[in-house]
Amino acid sequence: MRIERLLVVLTLVNLALLACTLARTHPAAAEGVPQVLRGRALEIVDDQGRVRASLNVLPAKTQPNGEAYAEMVLLRLITERGRPSVKIGASEQAAGVSLAGPSNTKDTYVILEAKGTASSLRLRNEDGREQIVKP
Repeated sequence: MRIERLLVVLTLVNLALLACTLARTHPAAAEGVPQVLRGRALEIVDDQGRVRASLNVLPAKTQPNGEAYAEMVLLRLITERGRPSVKIGASEQAAGVSLAGPSNTKDTYVILEAKGTASSLRLRNEDGREQIVKP
């Protein structure tokens, strides 16, 4: 009879502990979701770990030939073979979009650019033919 009472008491204690545990458990929900994702760069990679898209803020710099580049934001979309086929860039001085041909091409591209107070569209084929459109 003592063992039966002990088992009943242990069962009641276990039920009380279970009830307390369940009462404290909150449903799985995102609490305090940040409204902004902040960072210096963003990279998206594929299943093999290759960077397929990147968003960077590039610092201002001067080329060895003396040409100065302002700080800019650059978005790149990259093929599975590593070619940045789409580029979108913006700075205080200029903004542009570049579309490159497939990975097996060198000189097939389109560049749409607004620099200062001028804009242009440059089209180039692999065979070397090029057309520049300016207003």
